[in-house]
Amino acid sequence: MKKSLIYLGMLFSPFILKAQVTITEAAGWLESAYIKWNPVSGADSYKVYYTGGGLTDKVIDTQLIRSYGGYFRADLLGLSAGNYTIKVVPVTGNVEGPAAVSGSVTVLPHDRNGFAHNNGRVPGAYNLNGTLKSNAVVIYVTQDTKNTVSLNVTGANINPCVGLQTILDGFKKGNDTRPLVVRLIGNVTDPSYLLNGDAVIENKNIDAASITVEGVGNDAVVNGWGIRIKNATNIEVRNLGFMLTDASEGDNLSLQQNNSYIWAHNNDLFYGAPGSDADQEKGDGALDAKKSTYITFSYNHFWDNGKSCLLGLSEGTTAGLYITYHHNWFDHSDSRHPRVRYYSAHVYNNYYDGNSKYGVGSTLGSSVFVEGNYFRNAKYPILTSKQGTDVANNAPGTFSGENGGVVKAFNNYMIGQTAFIPYNATTAANHFDAYVAGARNEVLGSTIKAFQGNGIYNNFDTDASMYVNSLVPDSPTAAKDKVIQYSGRMSGGDIDWTFNSPNDDTSSSVNTGLMAVLQNYTSPLVYVQGITSAPASSQTLTIPANNDQTVTAGTAITPMTFTWGGTATDASVTGLPASGISFAKNTSAKTITISGTPTADVDFTVTTSGTGGNAVSGTGSISVTTGTGTNPQGNEIHNFTASNLTSSFYTFSSANINSTDGSATYDGLAFTKRLKIESATGITYTTSIPSSLTLVLDPTFGGTIKVDNVSYTASSGVVTVPNVTAGSHTITKGSVANLYYIKTQYASATVLATKENTLSEKVKIHPNPVETSFTISIQEPIQQVTIINNSGEVVKTVKGNSKNLDVSNLNSGTYFVQIKTDKEIITQKIIKK
Repeated sequence: MKKSLIYLGMLFSPFILKAQVTITEAAGWLESAYIKWNPVSGADSYKVYYTGGGLTDKVIDTQLIRSYGGYFRADLLGLSAGNYTIKVVPVTGNVEGPAAVSGSVTVLPHDRNGFAHNNGRVPGAYNLNGTLKSNAVVIYVTQDTKNTVSLNVTGANINPCVGLQTILDGFKKGNDTRPLVVRLIGNVTDPSYLLNGDAVIENKNIDAASITVEGVGNDAVVNGWGIRIKNATNIEVRNLGFMLTDASEGDNLSLQQNNSYIWAHNNDLFYGAPGSDADQEKGDGALDAKKSTYITFSYNHFWDNGKSCLLGLSEGTTAGLYITYHHNWFDHSDSRHPRVRYYSAHVYNNYYDGNSKYGVGSTLGSSVFVEGNYFRNAKYPILTSKQGTDVANNAPGTFSGENGGVVKAFNNYMIGQTAFIPYNATTAANHFDAYVAGARNEVLGSTIKAFQGNGIYNNFDTDASMYVNSLVPDSPTAAKDKVIQYSGRMSGGDIDWTFNSPNDDTSSSVNTGLMAVLQNYTSPLVYVQGITSAPASSQTLTIPANNDQTVTAGTAITPMTFTWGGTATDASVTGLPASGISFAKNTSAKTITISGTPTADVDFTVTTSGTGGNAVSGTGSISVTTGTGTNPQGNEIHNFTASNLTSSFYTFSSANINSTDGSATYDGLAFTKRLKIESATGITYTTSIPSSLTLVLDPTFGGTIKVDNVSYTASSGVVTVPNVTAGSHTITKGSVANLYYIKTQYASATVLATKENTLSEKVKIHPNPVETSFTISIQEPIQQVTIINNSGEVVKTVKGNSKNLDVSNLNSGTYFVQIKTDKEIITQKIIKK
């Protein structure tokens, strides 16, 4: 079960810390990583270091460390792709306490495909490998510092420049070419000085200049204002949530004029403040672009926006205007995905998810290449002005009577649409929504043209000088999964909303539930280290790392000790004593110790009390297993690179890790650490039912290894024993070898890896994709729910008739949910955002 991590405030103490930080979560993301930990009583601050990317114990900026009451979080930005470890150190009186180090986390690269990175340009203040550019300057903007943050800017009228927009005004002159990073933390409402409600970015189109505006973590919000870009080049905007903007321009994020090489990605775009026009009840535009070129809009999440992406206004030419939209999630947004005038637009690998009006719209001679997209219940996936579906059944048309453009479509998946008319040379050749190409590199001739205006396709996508020509897109299905996992802010952001009403796909009205979430949004952020101070009065509760235990029946638990402090004067326990588990309170030591031999599963809560500060709670969970049975918990995997010689399933004797690292891969994992299989080396384990065994050795190894004293020969370094009976087993030396990885796979887990069972009509998991929790709808009582990751590892087991499961502690990805009733075992796939 999920460990509760609830804590408020900090306890100031003059003594040297002896307590070590308890890390509760650490994970990599896109050129970033994060770590969470329980507060340490007596610590007045923390330091966070990382090792990886060619650096050892690199300290992060103190502003990246924040308190959320029950836990601390630090985000590491500007990381190149690779594996990292993160170290957290409590500090008191400028003296560092004992360090806690995370396991290895994997950082992935951003997808930089698109026109913004053409011609050797690198938009923003980060290098192509994700690290900061040389001489970059970083400023931090919070609710507390938005009007006081300061920076000396070369060429500014007055220095230091004070306030966000004043700093941006300084860079507007183009004299300061240092790469600038503006990092927003938490929920930031309107600064006192904006330009018609927007923070405006300009840099006089100086090629050497570059600016990134980004959010820190998963909860950075631009709340009530917008960002506008004009007369600028090499600009990046990422990892921000935009909501309820009431700027005069009306857009969450907009490219106003005379911009080039702009990259906006991984943002959450919510409703703007309602406007005065009838079509502005959801705000005006979400992400618009006008009179700009070499643009990429990618991996953004559009949340029920009315008018998502206007492209082009009064350019009056089709020459030299290039833009890419890829891997965006148009999540129940209504229209303009995009609505194109003039531009050469590459629209690929986006997920159109319940769009009530239309998907892509083409007008005024535009050339639009639409490929590899997944359209689900998009009413009209593609429209071209004044022809095809746009004017079918004498409809007046969608695009104000403007001339049409030409859309070339290839390898799109469509389901649930009202209409789509492909080009047909023999029947109404000019009345089509899009020309559906037979091959990706097909060149369209001049006979394929817009019915009104006679515009023809310019074939920009087959130009060898363009990235489009050589790109290998994802399949529509793969793109959909990637979009769900990676679009929007880090790990899906902090706003949990699922469109599950029967009319969500067809309604273009404001979703009142989502609007209420936005209007009532508050940040859980308590304070930012180095910027704001810890609350002066708070109760604290230190939760032991072993507060979630599973033991065999008849076995005592390892005692759990909870410690209260701060302004807490006492603590109480609910749920105990029960089923053989009791507690003892030591008032002078301020501890509660849980112990005993459980006879059944037990859950309990420890809660503080006191005259100052808020009460805080922590929970414990004890599960009892019989140690026998026919239903395995799931695959048992050991990775020596990740776990060395520590395993709760396999026992290693006379075991030595090779002092020289090797290299092997299997199941998408990369290994370096390897166990030497020597004459004295033994590996033992016990299974209760039949299983298979996989051993991964050096890739060139073709010798033998013994399982239960039977020799098996490796093929390309892999030994597979398909039928291992129940009982005790040994792995010993055949030939001299090095072992990287062991997997015991039970029959039920094998089924999960190869085939997803179909749920019966009486079972439903919702929501799916899931952010923090999901519900299982089933009439039969549930005996057990098991969640298994793609590697076959059991990551969560809940016994009993639990139908609401918390998965907020799981990393993003695909999982299998195994639901056991007294009649059957049902398996369903979920996607964790």
